[in-house]
Amino acid sequence: MTIATSEKLSYDWAVIAIMVFLHVGALFAFLPGNFSWSAVGLLVFLHWVTGGLGITLGWHRLLTHRSFQTPKWLEYFLAFCGSLAMEGGVIWWVGLHRHHHLYSDQNVDHHDSNKGFWWSHMGWMLYEVPAEKEVERFTKDIGDDPFYQFLDNYFFPIQVAFAVLLYFIGGWPFVFWGVFLRLVVVYHCTWLVNSATHKFGYRTYEDSGDRSTNCWWAALLTYGEGWHNNHHAYQYSARHGMKWWEIDMTWMTIQLLQFLGLAKKVKLVGED
Repeated sequence: MTIATSEKLSYDWAVIAIMVFLHVGALFAFLPGNFSWSAVGLLVFLHWVTGGLGITLGWHRLLTHRSFQTPKWLEYFLAFCGSLAMEGGVIWWVGLHRHHHLYSDQNVDHHDSNKGFWWSHMGWMLYEVPAEKEVERFTKDIGDDPFYQFLDNYFFPIQVAFAVLLYFIGGWPFVFWGVFLRLVVVYHCTWLVNSATHKFGYRTYEDSGDRSTNCWWAALLTYGEGWHNNHHAYQYSARHGMKWWEIDMTWMTIQLLQFLGLAKKVKLVGED
């Protein structure tokens, strides 16, 4: 982050408070009384449901880029899974991500990687985000949908209700591992796509117009999102891992949905 950036923008104290609260709460998962293998298994499972099915498959490839189509009930289910990742409202998230693609690594890009790893990873969200003013312009396809408006407005209460449900199922270990630690892990995995994949790795497409890279370890942590240079070169492609060895678990999931007849009009490079 540059000094000029922090001077121009005001802190978002609500976001800062939530980030501190969640990161401190995540540490309680490692207390001996809060450890159980079932809680660890819950974290792994919910990482996939919320970060994989929700954010990567649902919010990113389906809603943001419309890389494929699904029945509405499945689209809504995947959007709900993404809301459980508590990365903001779905309309807000989609709008900002579309804005990012239009202005990637330019000064108006809210997580411009030219401003440093910390800024692109999470520093940007600790300040006001000027691009928020343009969300409505970028989300005309989902902005008027009542279900998406509900998820956008109530993602925090939904998480609280989910935490209460987990408490009644497995007590505090399920809350600390299934909510606090899981959210923090999913956050940092998602944020690596903004930071690590604009700094580490290789570039297959030099004409992508930004600093995006293909980072194999980020791809493993984010179900294929780490093949980011490929994605920025062909943002509407449902497949991000273009080479046979670029493992893309989300593309495999889309193939499975396609086989089951639940994914149609799948967009790929070289196809209309």
